[in-house]
Amino acid sequence: MAKMVQKNQKGQRGRVGYGSSYRKGSHRDMASGKEIGTVLGGQVWMVKPDRQAKTDTPCLWMTAGVVRYKNCSNFYDCTTCRYDQGMVQQVKKGKSISWQTAMRKKPDLERICRHSLTRRIAGRVCPYDYNCGGCDFDQFFEDVLTPKTANHPLDVQRVKGFGVPLDYYFHNGHTWAKIESGGCIRIGVDDFALKLLGRADALDLPLMGKELDQDRAGWGLKRNGKSADVLSPIDGVIVEVNSSVRENPGLANREPYSDGWLFMVRTPNVKGTIKKLMADADSLDWMNSEVQTLENMIEETAGPLAADGGYLQEDIYGNLPDLGWENLTGTFLKT
Repeated sequence: MAKMVQKNQKGQRGRVGYGSSYRKGSHRDMASGKEIGTVLGGQVWMVKPDRQAKTDTPCLWMTAGVVRYKNCSNFYDCTTCRYDQGMVQQVKKGKSISWQTAMRKKPDLERICRHSLTRRIAGRVCPYDYNCGGCDFDQFFEDVLTPKTANHPLDVQRVKGFGVPLDYYFHNGHTWAKIESGGCIRIGVDDFALKLLGRADALDLPLMGKELDQDRAGWGLKRNGKSADVLSPIDGVIVEVNSSVRENPGLANREPYSDGWLFMVRTPNVKGTIKKLMADADSLDWMNSEVQTLENMIEETAGPLAADGGYLQEDIYGNLPDLGWENLTGTFLKT
């Protein structure tokens, strides 16, 4: 959660995203044009960019000291970042020094790894003079450690007992996508679908190198002789498959948003591929609607006392098989 510190009696400075000062305002202030107006919890807040503020996602060029302030807006995927490409051109024209050159000018103990500069790992001194292409650790971190290491969601909201993490993106076929530092996207099946269909006997997962298409069947699950296709939430190529889930499908049910992930995917356009997905308030509203649809189906099948406003039990299909496997997968998985 963002830390807010007192700046003065008129405003405060925030460390979220772009640096900013904020203060309470009125609807009259919204038309001033001098600040950015927003409404939160019925209160008008006026936000003003502040060059002195810090960021929780600093650009590599900023932490190296080449530029004064730049927030990373590309998930630390420097290879596809237009700002990084622009700065490289400035270096070639002699109008700026590179971030590598800036770091080489520092004392030995301050020449830390680029992954430490972007706060992806703890402090680590660079032993290769910022020639990252020849660094064994850099290759290990990008190709092995990051894809295999799941993050745990920071803020999980509950909708009638179903978990919805606010920093994840959701597809309406009940799959999720989580953008990792470096531009890879981790994907899996959400808590609702896993509790709805119960523990799968097997997950039919493709191999690395398989290309996924958004809104198309990307993999499947099987239970008691029945099978269901699952739609991929994004476009991309699979670069890692969670072998633990392949061997133990129940892991997905126990930890759907962390250790129960399914794939790590690379896509050439991270921002473009997530535009169709839901996040934060949109995902909560959608989940509420899905739960209401499910409750209506349960009432039609088992009577009005079956869905009484409380939490629904896990393995809903297993407890109420009359709901129909095909009916459930068609309604919620969209397959």
